[in-house]
Amino acid sequence: MDEANAVLVDRRDRVAVITVHAPATRNALTLDLSAELADAVAGCDEDENVHAVVVTGTPPAFCAGADLTALGEATEDGLHRIYAGFLAVANCGLPTVAAVGGAAVGAGLNLALACDVRIAGPRARFDARFLELGIHPGGGMTWMLQRIVDSQTAAALTLFGEVTDAAEAQRVGLVHRVIDGEHTELVDAAVRMAGAAGRAPRALVRTTKHTLRHTRTLAAHDDAVRVELAAQLDSLNSPEFAERLAAMRAKTSGANKAGGDRP
Repeated sequence: MDEANAVLVDRRDRVAVITVHAPATRNALTLDLSAELADAVAGCDEDENVHAVVVTGTPPAFCAGADLTALGEATEDGLHRIYAGFLAVANCGLPTVAAVGGAAVGAGLNLALACDVRIAGPRARFDARFLELGIHPGGGMTWMLQRIVDSQTAAALTLFGEVTDAAEAQRVGLVHRVIDGEHTELVDAAVRMAGAAGRAPRALVRTTKHTLRHTRTLAAHDDAVRVELAAQLDSLNSPEFAERLAAMRAKTSGANKAGGDRP
């Protein structure tokens, strides 16, 4: 692969920052970049020292979509190869945060939607653009978008080509938080958010993400109670819980003794 175009992985404690780095093409996903992104996500998923993943793109864009040459020549197999990168993110067993610092267009919008949470910088914008290019949305875009925003907003973005900036994206629920700063500050904020998962037991983080995916498909509260019960019992019997409970009791006991020594 051209060294100017790569997918970079930076591990910060237990959080991996995956950066699509092809600034000359605004991080457009070629077949090679998509494959490399999928490999990077798989590597993080398998790395016991990684508990959460941040996905971003080198400024000025987040991801300008699929490379148009690859898209224009794509057969069914080619489309699946284009999808591979963002589908790997969507299927990742670890929590994922998208740090969107610029335009997320087409397949780049899919990449942002594939993450569990999106935070944005002030120059972020979200642009489906499929119909403008004369192609049907793909990669599960319509499903992902309608899981996140209401149907009217999804229609405005998809059918009517509405481009959403960071503030509006936060208002409609497409973005969780807007960070007013440079790209480094945006990524740092994403890493801080992901750090909470980094500090939790890895197996518990993965199980909880799986449960979130499961329970959002259920119709009744009682069903969710049953789904969560077995996993919660397993966590109560885990050595990680025993260690943390002992540490909490010791801390509480120490605080109580200190309080008792006051005049």
